[in-house]
Amino acid sequence: MIDLDLIKKLREETSVSISKCKEALEKANGDIKKAKEFLKGFEKEIADKKSSRETNIGIVESYIHQNKRVGVLLDIRCESDFVAKSEEFGKLAHEICLQIAALNPKFIKKEDIPEDIIESEKKAYNDQFSDAKKPEKVIEEIIKGKILKFKKENSLLEQLWVKDPEKTIKGLIEEKVAKFGENIAIKSFVRYEI
Repeated sequence: MIDLDLIKKLREETSVSISKCKEALEKANGDIKKAKEFLKGFEKEIADKKSSRETNIGIVESYIHQNKRVGVLLDIRCESDFVAKSEEFGKLAHEICLQIAALNPKFIKKEDIPEDIIESEKKAYNDQFSDAKKPEKVIEEIIKGKILKFKKENSLLEQLWVKDPEKTIKGLIEEKVAKFGENIAIKSFVRYEI
């Protein structure tokens, strides 16, 4: 039998339903850290199921940095007006604006990066290692790793969240999808800097 206070604590920390918190704690034999891992899998599963649903309602969030030299406009969508108008959805939008202002992603997801940009990066890395006295296979693996890093740094959803480097922005959104029970999608963003 799982202690009610433990269920309550997990619920407060994760905002997941009481029944799912209880289920996760039972699977984890009362270990709250393991229960959180089970819940992450649950959040991803929910987000995957909801990802095909249309997101026609949403908000435009803006952020101007205190130095007045960086600004962000974000178009973030969900399924209902109820969620779009909620305080928590507004906080999510604000957090994503802060992320964009801080880390300057160029694309929403890694699949959005044009192939010519990837090829240009590969060429630059090949040129960088042209004089290296390393086996071709090793150089290929290094370049593959650099391209993967480039994609993660330049796509918003793949970036580590500045406020919690244990999570990606995609993971942050998946948490909210599980909580709201609705699909959430970033449609576009623009970052200005002087």
